[in-house]
Amino acid sequence: MPAEINFGTDGWRAIIAEDFTFENVRYAAAGIAQYINERHLGKQGLVIGYDTRFLSKEFAEAVVEVLTAAGIKVYLCDKAAPTPVISYNIITHKAAGGIVITSSHNPPEWNGLKYKPEYAGSSSPEINAALETKIAAAQKTGQVKRISLENSKASGLMEIIDPDDDYIPHILKLVDINKIRNSGLHVVVDPMFGAGAGYLKNLIRGKTKVTEIQGTRNPAFPGMKQPEPITINLSKLMAAVRRAGADVGLATDGDADRLGVVDEKGEFVTQLQIYGLLAYYVLEVRGERGPMVKSITTTSMINRLGEIYNVPVIETPVGFKYIAPVMMSERAIIGGEESGGYGFAGHIPERDGVLSSLYFLDLMVRTKKRPSQLLNDLYKKVGPHYYDRLDVPFDPKKKESVMQKAKVSPGKIGGVKVKEVNTLEGVRYMLEDGSWGMVRFSGTEPLVRIYCETSSPKRVKECLSEIKSYIGL
Repeated sequence: MPAEINFGTDGWRAIIAEDFTFENVRYAAAGIAQYINERHLGKQGLVIGYDTRFLSKEFAEAVVEVLTAAGIKVYLCDKAAPTPVISYNIITHKAAGGIVITSSHNPPEWNGLKYKPEYAGSSSPEINAALETKIAAAQKTGQVKRISLENSKASGLMEIIDPDDDYIPHILKLVDINKIRNSGLHVVVDPMFGAGAGYLKNLIRGKTKVTEIQGTRNPAFPGMKQPEPITINLSKLMAAVRRAGADVGLATDGDADRLGVVDEKGEFVTQLQIYGLLAYYVLEVRGERGPMVKSITTTSMINRLGEIYNVPVIETPVGFKYIAPVMMSERAIIGGEESGGYGFAGHIPERDGVLSSLYFLDLMVRTKKRPSQLLNDLYKKVGPHYYDRLDVPFDPKKKESVMQKAKVSPGKIGGVKVKEVNTLEGVRYMLEDGSWGMVRFSGTEPLVRIYCETSSPKRVKECLSEIKSYIGL
């Protein structure tokens, strides 16, 4: 019996050989093919790419066999590449969209499929719903047409592309790469065995010294729970920065659409702090003006910067599928989320770990400051903001009871009165002193995420513990 295929926060993800099988991937491709052909977009084609996970290349080829059998032109990437690199090729090839075989930051036993519409960002909830309907219909037929890669190529429906050919020249127009190359910085880069391997190393080395660790392909992602650039997975990067006396450490997740930063002391810079710094960079250093977009789980520093620079801040539910449409409609200068994904004006409305890394380095070069100094400068403007998140496994049967409990205000958290309960997504508690805590279920894993941002690291831990206890976990 084929598995039910649902698109969560960003695409469909499942455990390899359990639900993520060649059969189900082909059904997904058949549903997408039907969606494209009903809109008469087959000649525009789809860009197909993949990451470094187990069998990702083979799953991508299975997608191609189904799409070309349906008469759809495909542009197949000739190597594993970051999701934003693949996505940018949708624009340059004027394609109807794209498919990326990746499970992003999930553990090694997972894989996934992301669909990207013609604007090259995360697909909207409306598009996801339409795809799910088409895929379910394909599954009911019990059969999928496909043709071999050889016949796909011979028919002219499959074209092999190097995704770097279009992406790299575009990126070099957005940032003065020579200033970074000639800065003399020492940068340690950790692609976490993922699709970002080699990109930053090749882009910035010159007088700047680049040390890349974990830059080979290893689908087991050894030494980490999952290729997500957060504290528990970056011990090797932290140690490498300290050992080398480097200026900064940069990490990208499995498909390189997220960024993690380690400062010159070997300490992790949280994703919320990074977003604050990147927003400060865009506003202060680049001098751009326009709306900023933030997911509900990210930093209130963005709101404060909006007040200081007199630009609007728009808040969305979690996921770039909500952020991207707002970035386009409002012509936003930056969009960001708590998980470490950031998008920028002048580029695709999509998270990009490579471009985010280059912008962070440009911030360092143009201010001549290291990460801890930059953070101090930011705090002088917006006040101290500290953050952490707990990911707590839960019994899905308890989901409703946990959420019902969370919706009732605890009255106080950490001794501070809760002034507002927001249920835009999950439950967020806004406190009188500007701090906030939140409870939200993961869209891709059986986890309850508990968030807190407040004025000190000690208060963050107290807040997280108190909320966890309050909701009965």
